[in-house]
Amino acid sequence: MPELPEVETTVRGLVPVLEGRRLTSVEARRADLRWAFPPDLRQRLTGARVTTLGRRAKYGHIDTDRGDTLIFHLGMSGRWRIDPAEIGLHDHFLLETEEGRRLSLNDPRRFGSLDLVRTEEVAAYKPFVQMGPEPLSTDFNAAYLKEVLAGRSAPIKALLLDQRIVAGLGNIYVCEALHLARIAPGRAGGRISRPRLEALVQAIKQVLLAAIEAGGSSLRDYARPDGELGYFSKQWRVYGREGEACECGAPIRRRVDSGRSTFYCAICQR
Repeated sequence: MPELPEVETTVRGLVPVLEGRRLTSVEARRADLRWAFPPDLRQRLTGARVTTLGRRAKYGHIDTDRGDTLIFHLGMSGRWRIDPAEIGLHDHFLLETEEGRRLSLNDPRRFGSLDLVRTEEVAAYKPFVQMGPEPLSTDFNAAYLKEVLAGRSAPIKALLLDQRIVAGLGNIYVCEALHLARIAPGRAGGRISRPRLEALVQAIKQVLLAAIEAGGSSLRDYARPDGELGYFSKQWRVYGREGEACECGAPIRRRVDSGRSTFYCAICQR
């Protein structure tokens, strides 16, 4: 599933093509993805000018001068394609700008979503209401984590994946950040000291920024809007490396927690 760095990379790739441009053609080639498209999607977007693009957690948003915001989620396999040579079976939503640029939202598994909400109501969009702070924001810091984790006996990995605690973190980058911070994924969140939480916050920010710089991690279905593959997977410290040597020389281990693979080093992470 595309995580925060992949969505951020996607949004940055769309900016040069969409920002400031008028949408001259809007076509939904099916009625839904994970859920139904708004019935007036075409009417409200056709002729609108894109003002800004941004990201909230694992969602991207496209704001227009009509006061409407298109919110998209890439689901398991979604990606935007810029000027595709051909429109294929899985290109479910198309946009065209006044310059003749075409974008398609391609989603073979159809776990993604598209919603259109009034811009002033974006903060009240249901998936956003209970989300925690963005991990790259100043609101996400050791003091905040110490407070929100106080008394929690759940494993730190599970807590970091809870979108109510911090928005947008996914399995890959939590595994990577915990290894960088040298914290065991199963350690109780409420028992981690303030200095170690400082290291964890910095590790999360470092890993995410490095992944964004690398264009994300290309898994089976993800590519950037320009078709290029992200190469952060070449920098993975532990994720997907079961049995390989950690930097300390010990073998990287894998276990399954709540259906997700957790990769870690039993020597480095305590």
